[in-house]
Amino acid sequence: MPDLPQHRPVLAGARYNGMAESGLRLEALPEGHLLHVLGTIEPATLAAELVKAGLANSSIRTAGFRQWFIAGDAPLASAGLDALTTALAGKAFVMDQSHGRVRIGVSGRSSRVLLSKGTAVDLAPSVFPEGGSAMTMVGHISVQIVRTGDDDFELTVLRSFAESLWDELKHMAASAEKDGGA
Repeated sequence: MPDLPQHRPVLAGARYNGMAESGLRLEALPEGHLLHVLGTIEPATLAAELVKAGLANSSIRTAGFRQWFIAGDAPLASAGLDALTTALAGKAFVMDQSHGRVRIGVSGRSSRVLLSKGTAVDLAPSVFPEGGSAMTMVGHISVQIVRTGDDDFELTVLRSFAESLWDELKHMAASAEKDGGA
């Protein structure tokens, strides 16, 4: 029997640290788990069900009307997915997107300057608070942007576009630093 294909991380721990003045950092995040949930369930109820299914360290990100992404750094055990699917039966559908999407962290004082070079989303804290998320485009690539801290963002992209987005982010970072950062 031939060997089965093995999972290989797309960006495999890639990092980019900008100039000291900008404090800009790009980082390929662990390819843990990413679930797409669609249904009539409320976020508070979804959070409670995540705890019961052993996914308490996961975060919930709005992905559209009655849609959420559940993201976490740890790989997902099939028992956890089965428990969540069973708990949400009749209220929501759960689809495992873990092998189809990649997460990239963007952080530092110039993170908003960098991202503003590629998207029209207003990332000012007063408009886009911590925990806020938006489905948008960075250049020609569809991504979900989530604010995870004051100057910290996470971008989720389809796996086949991850390397292109990474290259685009590095190019935008160099431009942001040349423009003087923040």
